[in-house]
Amino acid sequence: MNPASHLPFVLCCRDHNTALNYIQTNLGAVAYFTIKSPEKSGDNEDAIAIVQASEKTLVLAVADGVGGLPSGAQASNIVINDIGDACLNHQKENLELRDALLSCIEKANNDIIELNTGSATTLALVEIQDSSIRTYHVGDSAILVVGQRGKLTLETVLHSPTGYAVESGLMSEDEALQHEDRHIVSNVIGSRDLSISMTVPVKLKINDTLLLATDGLIDNIDKQTILDTIRKGSLIEGLNRLYEMTSERMTSGAMTYKPDDASCILFRRNV
Repeated sequence: MNPASHLPFVLCCRDHNTALNYIQTNLGAVAYFTIKSPEKSGDNEDAIAIVQASEKTLVLAVADGVGGLPSGAQASNIVINDIGDACLNHQKENLELRDALLSCIEKANNDIIELNTGSATTLALVEIQDSSIRTYHVGDSAILVVGQRGKLTLETVLHSPTGYAVESGLMSEDEALQHEDRHIVSNVIGSRDLSISMTVPVKLKINDTLLLATDGLIDNIDKQTILDTIRKGSLIEGLNRLYEMTSERMTSGAMTYKPDDASCILFRRNV
């Protein structure tokens, strides 16, 4: 566990395992991990960023290089690096952070396409301004917010056939977790058909918990278990339980679980 509170800071984790870390910011507490699939010898294709863009602004992001495509790690690194740059430079360029983030996602998309390797990545990003959040996402990495009593107050729709089926009521969440096509993503950074989903600002209550996670976590732990695990108690303890469950299930050999790179960021407003 590595506590830190100096501002400004930029934290980008990629190409390695980073487990059970903690940062206290002036907006709230952040805990995070990123781990490589137990079945692979190559790079961790997930990448994460935690950026203090100003005294009252924090940006969190997870990106998942699309498995099976060339240079998935390179694609996730490109978008995470561009996010860090946008957060630190938007004021110098006289841009609202929202506009800077949208522009940097478009830039990353073009840069990845220009690699001409077929690379792609998902992205889940949250901009925290004082007590409000705005979400941006592309693909099947997840963003959700839960209150202390377990009420789910925000959840993004996964950009995947199973995600859309669950949202429309055609498939249950349990069915989606076990569906043979759960790994298919229908919207990625690195595509000429890129679509960025974005919410209006949403208020966070004191002690609400925000989660960003790649599919390595959400394909191995059902949503209700995630909510029950993170809604109360210490943030780092909740992260530890998610980490242990994810690691255990990915190495269990059970057909219902999916070995994959997995990353998670938790944020809890406590001020």
